[in-house]
Amino acid sequence: MNSDLEKIDLIRSRTGVTYREAKKALDDAGGDVVEALINLEESERSCSGGTGQDEFTEKVQGRAQDILEHVKSMLQRGQDTRIKVKQGERTVFEMPATMGALGVLAALASSELAILGALGTATAMAKKYTLEIEHRSKKGEGQSEQPATGETFTYKNPPVQ
Repeated sequence: MNSDLEKIDLIRSRTGVTYREAKKALDDAGGDVVEALINLEESERSCSGGTGQDEFTEKVQGRAQDILEHVKSMLQRGQDTRIKVKQGERTVFEMPATMGALGVLAALASSELAILGALGTATAMAKKYTLEIEHRSKKGEGQSEQPATGETFTYKNPPVQ
């Protein structure tokens, strides 16, 4: 009797089940503690629907999907936003904001590109160019994209004294 109680205590300490569950598992395994532990582990795994690794993988995949959707949304907003360089009313250069962001990252990564960017900025300021950032809202099908009211930012160089 003492040995059965020790076996049940061992099963309970390793699995955290009740005395009743430990005794039933031990009886079902014919008194074999290892077999009882294996049976309890398998029954717990089938009740929980999978292993902890499966649950972790599902969580990571779900989070990765959320991040991917967020990145897609940011890229779409960047495509809807245009950066324009103007001289007077004439548009000299126009590009999506995402390309401008990539240019800034490239300038940060390369000293040659940073110098070219600085020279271009100085030249644009000397020639009195205007920087305009315009957000285009999507309209229904068949309608052209138009800038939404109040969604254009314009930077004009201050007059040189």
